Amino acid sequence: MAKSRGENGPRSPAAEGSLSGTRESLAPGPDAATADELSSLGSDSEANGFAERRIDKFGFIVGSQGAEGALEEVPLEVLRQRESKWLDMLNNWDKWMAKKHKKIRLRCQKGIPPSLRGRAWQYLSGGKVKLQQNPGKFDELDMSPGDPKWLDVIERDLHRQFPFHEMFVSRGGHGQQDLFRVLKAYTLYRPEEGYCQAQAPIAAVLLMHMPAEQAFWCLVQICEKYLPGYYSEKLEAIQLDGEILFSLLQKVSPVAHKHLSQQKIDPLLYMTEWFMCAFARTLPWSSVLRVWDMFFCEGVKIIFRVGLVLLKHALGSPEKLKACQGQYETIERLRSLSPKIMQEAFLVQEVVELSVTERQIEREHLIQLRRWQETRGELQCHSSPRLHGAKAILEAEPGPWPTLQPSPSIRLPPDAPLSGSKGKSKPSKQVQKEQKEQRKQIKTSGQPDKSTTTSQTKVVAAAGDACLPQDVPPKDPVHQDPAPQDSAPQDPAHHRSQESLASQESEDTYL
Repeated sequence: MAKSRGENGPRSPAAEGSLSGTRESLAPGPDAATADELSSLGSDSEANGFAERRIDKFGFIVGSQGAEGALEEVPLEVLRQRESKWLDMLNNWDKWMAKKHKKIRLRCQKGIPPSLRGRAWQYLSGGKVKLQQNPGKFDELDMSPGDPKWLDVIERDLHRQFPFHEMFVSRGGHGQQDLFRVLKAYTLYRPEEGYCQAQAPIAAVLLMHMPAEQAFWCLVQICEKYLPGYYSEKLEAIQLDGEILFSLLQKVSPVAHKHLSQQKIDPLLYMTEWFMCAFARTLPWSSVLRVWDMFFCEGVKIIFRVGLVLLKHALGSPEKLKACQGQYETIERLRSLSPKIMQEAFLVQEVVELSVTERQIEREHLIQLRRWQETRGELQCHSSPRLHGAKAILEAEPGPWPTLQPSPSIRLPPDAPLSGSKGKSKPSKQVQKEQKEQRKQIKTSGQPDKSTTTSQTKVVAAAGDACLPQDVPPKDPVHQDPAPQDSAPQDPAHHRSQESLASQESEDTYL
């Protein structure tokens, strides 16, 4: 998929004028008042005469391409249980990522509940952290006029993104407006990259699950952490990954690898749209969502696995190759894949079982990079190293999670007593009396009274958490502070730290 330039594609008609670069210009004119009233009812499809058409659970008009494919229906009770588990994970995200990441991965493979998918994608990708680290940044970019070179190209691509989805069916509707805002903001955020056509379907999928600001930061994470260099002008990163995919195919399906080698079919001819759009324009929608759930958790290896599974089952046996005698027939086979191999349950199972690891991908990346440098020289695009999934991103870019930080279950004001009961404050006074008697005994005889020490130990044991370690006499009683009352103000702070530690341990035990 080539980098978008001004000459690509027909200009989309706009009855209310062109979308220029500011939020104010995106506001519809007075002639669109009736359409706005209809659109406010819940979807842009109503404003375009599609109100009588049925919409599936994903938002696509029934019968359209996006609505095709057999759906894997999850029983309602199972769905509610998964929602409860995901709510618990999201509300304790740092702990789950640190201690139970494998569990998160397994739950992503099972599928994120639709009601929590948008929120989960933000947490997995680190988009939530980026938003917290950059408050107001998206609004600043949104209000900026933008580069006219990119604005015109973005506007031309708006109506091509999922035109049968209720969010984007209306030209100039709220879905296309938000898509324009997100893509324009990215060209301002990364002016050296600008805009690439493959970013539009990525941003559109995100907008189906979250508001524009959150979608923008998730797009930033995809472009910078998951797929760095994919959308640069020279498309060098996607070319390298094409060679990596072809090399891995030799181990996964030697038959398919041999056939593609004999036909001299460059990987860019079939994998460019797959990888750059993360299969959003290739698979049935239920399969797209399941692939994205795993992609956000485990990283680009999921994209490689999906591509390898499709190649293996499309070209991996002599029987399947009988109808692919030439280049044209082979490419057509890969462009019109069998619905069976793209079906949600089958595809996900194959992807999970396929043994392709981050280490294999990185090893092959070094090999292909060396070959590139020997034949073509140094890469012109110097993008940051890609991070393989949510855990790597969290470790590389830890951010503030104010709602997720562990907090004690009991909070006491600084001037509060150690405990709510009055009886627990008496042992500390008894200890002080014992200490005074002990000091008097030392002054008179020079030796502490053993009975006094024994009774003091019993009092300390009876006091429990209500007394402080400072109240216990040190090994050398002669040098003890003669005014033990001065240590009393430290009791509340110590009590609060003990409560916090106990609360944190109880949370860890629950997890």
